[in-house]
Amino acid sequence: MANAASGMAVHDDCKLKFLELKAKRTYRFIVFKIEEKQKQVVVEKLGEPTQSYEDFSASLPADECRYAVYDFDFVTAENCQKSRIFFIAWSPDTSRVRSKMIYASSKDRFKRELDGIQVELQATDPTEMGLDVIRSRAN
Repeated sequence: MANAASGMAVHDDCKLKFLELKAKRTYRFIVFKIEEKQKQVVVEKLGEPTQSYEDFSASLPADECRYAVYDFDFVTAENCQKSRIFFIAWSPDTSRVRSKMIYASSKDRFKRELDGIQVELQATDPTEMGLDVIRSRAN
């Protein structure tokens, strides 16, 4: 099922891996990439549950767009253990204009395929998705 606006299909693996992250907590994060030639979104990288937010940040290319999902664990002021699933649209200023346009036009549809996203972030440089930003958005 390709989206008329952007023509991007979503590979089944994207949904399967997201469900595993959400239901079984098999992964800490997932990085998704648009394969322009195949016109579809695919899984590029899976983060182990033991990996840190720094590992996640480091897995995003400095000059290419990506979508990513991060399962953020935190403790509330009431000392409750919680987690939030973040959807991050990574679109660095240095990436190609065409790439930014494709990612921007496909984002909403792709996000709808992933049922259970709790917080969305748009980032053009690492400071916009720093751990402090994630913490402040999680509550």
